[in-house]
Amino acid sequence: MSKIKVWTRQDESILDILDKDGRYIVKKEYIEQKMEDCAKYYLEVYSWYTNKAKEIVPKPEDVNYPVWVSVSDDFMLQQVPGTVILELLLDEASVIVMDTEKWGRIVNFWYVPLNKKDEEDYDKKLKSYGINNSSNAYMSNFYPQLKKEIKKSWDRLFDNSILISNERQGTIWEVKKEWVQNVIR
Repeated sequence: MSKIKVWTRQDESILDILDKDGRYIVKKEYIEQKMEDCAKYYLEVYSWYTNKAKEIVPKPEDVNYPVWVSVSDDFMLQQVPGTVILELLLDEASVIVMDTEKWGRIVNFWYVPLNKKDEEDYDKKLKSYGINNSSNAYMSNFYPQLKKEIKKSWDRLFDNSILISNERQGTIWEVKKEWVQNVIR
């Protein structure tokens, strides 16, 4: 099986968890702690992501949220106080790689277009409703059909023939101690 090197920035407490348990998985309280007031929005998109992504790479039974990884050292998150960067070597088939810009749109509750023309057409559609961006339509209770269209467009995250940017990132379901090749402190 082909191997891939990835990097993940995590709270330094991950090292104790890996020593004690041999593996790390993301828990709801970690997201709530990190994202604070925005946590409920992240949990909504993470739940959507998990339900879709588990069809691509099966997830362990006890996992509810993904671990985000950089798939290139050029684009890896840099260390900040209280964190470590783990360099991991694992099976390539266990990583879901995606267009970073498409994920950014999903996190902001935006429409993920097929191409530039589709994006322009959707923006015109929103303007015809008096809406200036798709997150306003998504967050409102007044446009259930638009919300459904926006959420359906998110499935394009997993279609690698649709690209918005050249930047890539990935997810894995867990971090196993034996995958750690290097710890950057």
